[in-house]
Amino acid sequence: MINNTVNTRSEQVAREDLVMFINACLACTGQREFYDDAYGQKVSINFLHDYILGNYRLLYARTLAAGINHFNQAQIIIKLLATGKQTQPEHRQEEGALIAAALEKLPPQRAWGVLQQLRKQRINNRRARAIARDYLQQRRDVNFDAVKYRSKVRAIAAHVHLKLPGELSTFLFRNWQKKQYKTELFENFRLAHYSAEAVYKLPFTVAEGLAVKHKIKRDVFLSRIQEQMTIGEKLRFQGAAERTEVDINLNLARLPLTKLALYILSLPVETRKQEWDTLHQALEKSAQIALKKAPLKLGKVAAILDCSYSSSGSSEKRRRPLGVALAAHYLLQAASREYQAFWTVPTHNSMLVRPYGQTDLATPLLDALEWDADLVVIVSDGCENDPPRGAAEVLRVYRRQIDPWRRTGIVHCNPVFNADDFSLRNLSSYIPTVGLRDAEDLPTMLGFARFADGSASLRELEAYLAQRVQQMLNNFGF
Repeated sequence: MINNTVNTRSEQVAREDLVMFINACLACTGQREFYDDAYGQKVSINFLHDYILGNYRLLYARTLAAGINHFNQAQIIIKLLATGKQTQPEHRQEEGALIAAALEKLPPQRAWGVLQQLRKQRINNRRARAIARDYLQQRRDVNFDAVKYRSKVRAIAAHVHLKLPGELSTFLFRNWQKKQYKTELFENFRLAHYSAEAVYKLPFTVAEGLAVKHKIKRDVFLSRIQEQMTIGEKLRFQGAAERTEVDINLNLARLPLTKLALYILSLPVETRKQEWDTLHQALEKSAQIALKKAPLKLGKVAAILDCSYSSSGSSEKRRRPLGVALAAHYLLQAASREYQAFWTVPTHNSMLVRPYGQTDLATPLLDALEWDADLVVIVSDGCENDPPRGAAEVLRVYRRQIDPWRRTGIVHCNPVFNADDFSLRNLSSYIPTVGLRDAEDLPTMLGFARFADGSASLRELEAYLAQRVQQMLNNFGF
């Protein structure tokens, strides 16, 4: 009896540890939040990584397949490669395949950054070299990467002693100014140091520095370089273009749902009113595209969306909590048979929301429960203060007195990591809280919620992660 109790308690602790870690990896990016500074975020998440790696290495590696954000994927890859000797022989192949698949899936600037971190930390074991070699070989256009991320690619190639094909080695390591290249992009890079016209044939981030060298006016440069700009670069430089009266050709249809919502919230209210039809249609279309990638079919759904002042985020994550709430609104609306949104500050037009006022979650929660939804999704940082713990008391009474059978599903999605206690601020122990980096992750998070509320066992969580691993490796041909 004692042994069974100890085993049960041990499994419970392990499940709680893993759920806490996955939740943290869904929300935390090591950046400043409204209530926490960047230093505290980084210290807390690094401690969690080391704790889970030391105690649950296999499950730590499998977290790469759990839908966590890019920041934490990068940290896991680095820490696994740095501690390769601790990998059990029977898990080495799976761990290596997970690292390779996760690295390939990362945005290129993030992936090259991971490999550069290996160099800075002097991680140069056989597996790290193999991972770097395979990543370079599988790049569709390594010549483009060599120009855009030249210093990183050169440092990594030297660190792991890579044999580079074609003119790549000459371009990275030799005196490129005195040679004419057969590779068109390399030749354009060489010419751009002497010809202002050649600047416009280069990737934007490379061309930007050379434009300064040639003293090209900012408005002229931005107007002519747009074909070389990625959608993310166009978003970042939209404000600069407006100040110089340059028209940035931004294709809204190409923007992921959460990025689109953040872009719309950055626009003046008057602009949102004037272009409401266009922006509304773009959000609806983006939500449909997101649901094609991750299907989700729901019944009668109520969303409680936090637009209090804390949803303005921070200088590093400007309006991100509010952007996630707006994007979730459109995604849930598209996925539901019947849907209604309840904002903390009532509004008839979700497109015009702005961060304002105290956080009153109790009032919209009561309205949502009265509407008798099948599922209630709360998108909030969990810092309710009007009144404090008002929603928690509503949830306690509702779960204990009105719906003890849990016929109505209630999930709290929190886009903000709480550095103080290594977790997400929850509203109540009666409902699960899951991390939410992007609204597009909602289908995955709703599936993960059953582990967060404690109703599933450690074995079920392990089986869930194993299934996600298999799906990830199958998608990448491993």
